[in-house]
Amino acid sequence: MAADSTTKLCLVSVVLLLGLVSSLQGVSADNLTKQKLNSKILQEEIVKKVNEHPNAGWKAALNDRFSNATVAEFKRLLGVKPTPKKLLLGVPVVSHDQSLKLPKSFDARTAWPQCTSIGNILDQGHCGSCWAFGAVESLSDRFCIQFGMNITLSVNDLLACCGFRCGDGCDGGYPIAAWQYFSYSGVVTEECDPYFDQTGCSHPGCEPGYPTPKCMRKCVSGNQLWGESKHYSVSTYTVKSDPQDIMAEIYKNGPVEVSFTVYEDFAHYKSGVYKHITGSNIGGHAVKLIGWGTTDDGEDYWLLANQWNRSWGDDGYFMIRRGTNECGIEDEPVGGLPSSKNVFKVITGSDEISVASV
Repeated sequence: MAADSTTKLCLVSVVLLLGLVSSLQGVSADNLTKQKLNSKILQEEIVKKVNEHPNAGWKAALNDRFSNATVAEFKRLLGVKPTPKKLLLGVPVVSHDQSLKLPKSFDARTAWPQCTSIGNILDQGHCGSCWAFGAVESLSDRFCIQFGMNITLSVNDLLACCGFRCGDGCDGGYPIAAWQYFSYSGVVTEECDPYFDQTGCSHPGCEPGYPTPKCMRKCVSGNQLWGESKHYSVSTYTVKSDPQDIMAEIYKNGPVEVSFTVYEDFAHYKSGVYKHITGSNIGGHAVKLIGWGTTDDGEDYWLLANQWNRSWGDDGYFMIRRGTNECGIEDEPVGGLPSSKNVFKVITGSDEISVASV
């Protein structure tokens, strides 16, 4: 009898542990049939269901970005893999003073208008590199916010050179590992190492799917040196999964990288405050979180920049419901602070400006 009780207790412990592990690592994508994967991602039925839903709060449309894409091709772009627990060991979780007075709405583009990188909408093309884009874009913005430098850092460096530590390149990776790479290896400028897929998604169906580019560790321009073009971060951290802490982090330090679960209906987003209405779980996606606000109807939202070019969504941006952890958007924001390494001060008259040593 005692043995049975012990066995039952162990089984309960295992079940609880498995539940904890799955909650830490996010929601796995649905197992999709071959027929489903080969079907078109954009469906009139989904547009109709969202637009006729009385409480959707957003509008759906057949976005040009995925006009010829199958579910499998769309899924390829969702490159956030469940984070291995070992990558989170020793990573601090940042929280902020709850008494900090925050505005009811905030947009990093208008808060730091001199930082043109904040408003850039990029295109990850045919590669599951969202995990790298969200990180590199946020760090580029933070260099401008902290040092006054308008620079664009290289997604290609991170994608090609981080290796297995970051995941599988174009087949997906870990946002936290991207920021760790900035700390120990740094990242060069886009000018030094441009993104390998310059065609975006212009040809039908975004085929073929490109493999991860090779790591060359050499600037394309002969007058630039790889080592001198590197820019570093001084820390890597996650932000506490509390809207107040996330808002304070953006308000004080600039945009952060966030990940969330993408369902079929998200491919159809056009405007408004997104919340999941219909469709299967396709995978995990990473984007740049740049602000927040509340609609005239009283719905709180986050404001985010995607990297599917401006033909998708609201000119490349989207809003998602804030405060309810919609699709896991508040689970694990990731960030880091820019380092002054390879950045030096130049005195020009009475003005002091920061420039990169490239």
